Amino acid sequence: MNTLLEVKGLKKYFPIRAGLLGKTQGFVKAVDDVSFTVHEGETLGIVGESGCGKSTTGRSIIRLLEPTAGDVVFKGQNLTGLKGEELRKMRRDLQIVFQDPYASLNPRMTVGAILEEPLKIHGLAGTTERRQRVKDLLDIVGLTEHHYNRYPHEFSGGQRQRIGIARALITKPKLIVADEPVSALDVSIQSQILNLMKDLQEQFQLTYIFISHDLSVVRHISDRVGVMYLGRMVELAPKHELYDNPQHPYTQALLSAVPHPDPREVRERIILSGDVPSPANPPTGCAFHTRCHACMEICKTDRPELKQTTEGHWVACHLY
Repeated sequence: MNTLLEVKGLKKYFPIRAGLLGKTQGFVKAVDDVSFTVHEGETLGIVGESGCGKSTTGRSIIRLLEPTAGDVVFKGQNLTGLKGEELRKMRRDLQIVFQDPYASLNPRMTVGAILEEPLKIHGLAGTTERRQRVKDLLDIVGLTEHHYNRYPHEFSGGQRQRIGIARALITKPKLIVADEPVSALDVSIQSQILNLMKDLQEQFQLTYIFISHDLSVVRHISDRVGVMYLGRMVELAPKHELYDNPQHPYTQALLSAVPHPDPREVRERIILSGDVPSPANPPTGCAFHTRCHACMEICKTDRPELKQTTEGHWVACHLY
């Protein structure tokens, strides 16, 4: 498979300012040295607890947030060095679907105007063609051309997310970052949106980075899964390998908490002790050592590198 995206040593630090002059007192290390690749046509799932940096990673990749350090190479071109017109042209191939479809849609614009706007910005079609492309896309995502002149508040949550997906598709992108696209929806609607995304991926040859905290959802839609903890990638593997053979203690704890449909099956529940440390003051060594049942002395001082243990399975842990 061809590599579409390569992320190398990505960091995103937010300054902590205090005092009358607003001097920088420290940094929140939201993303701290994350590296991975995404292949054409695949779905890479990124999971982890709230605050682990998964959404910040997605937004930094497409430059909605400016990375503090690192490289994001898309189709052989480093995005972190692009500015102005070069970046605007590249953004046609990089789109995002947000978690809250209502907050991400302009309430003063009709659906037609919302979907036509990216075409206007990039100069991709004339007035008549823009209107027709929008109507065709509405039909593809499960809406109709009668929704063209309606406003976002006239739609349900699931319908609004379909509009958000249509907006991401309108420029015919290569890569879509889906930032928890179904977490705000009812369970029955979640399955409809996930199935729609899989159908669209096949129809338009899309590549997804699917960000979620729901391990069951990620298993359904992903080809490979990356697990993040406190701004760092701790495990990355094909989904069947990760779910059947989790190696990092944090991944094992996460999977032990997933509900199982068979009530007669008894599984060992791994309870993590303590709270998640602050990303403003992360622990030395392995970030997870303060909560890990397998902690060794080396874990407290040396940060483990993400290394390949078996074919395609990468783990950042001193146990391996």
